[in-house]
Amino acid sequence: MKYCLHTLAIFLTAITAGVAQSAAEKEAIMKPVTLLFAAMQKGDSAMLRKAFASDVTMATIGRDKNGKTFIQHESSIKDFQKAIGTPHAETYNEMIWGEKILVDGDFAQVWTSYAFYLGKKFSHCGVDAFNLVRENGEWKIFHLADTRQREGCSVPDHIKKLVE
Repeated sequence: MKYCLHTLAIFLTAITAGVAQSAAEKEAIMKPVTLLFAAMQKGDSAMLRKAFASDVTMATIGRDKNGKTFIQHESSIKDFQKAIGTPHAETYNEMIWGEKILVDGDFAQVWTSYAFYLGKKFSHCGVDAFNLVRENGEWKIFHLADTRQREGCSVPDHIKKLVE
């Protein structure tokens, strides 16, 4: 019996350590995502750049006025940085929820729902899909794809309250 309790204690310690490591890993992976949204709110293009790897691609998937699906590709974040860093009247507030994180070695993916607000006014919603790479011990975004829609958005109440 004493042996069983000792084995159980070791097993529970290992499980707890795995959970703690997973929480720390999740926080490390989410750090550049959080930094990106903080930079957007502050209009800080230098801060924004720190969230990304040196080589970045971006894509937006949406529908045109005729309902036809399109993909808008960007081969750098230069225009995005400029848009964030250029003074604008309203704060860019992108709120996320329901993060799903997948990891394999130095590659991670974050999939999350979002709602975008100009100041306190709702603009659009969709999904963000971040591909990240661990470089020199830090996670960096190397690809960002998103969808955008103005109708049919199910924004949770706790997210809506954050921008009121």
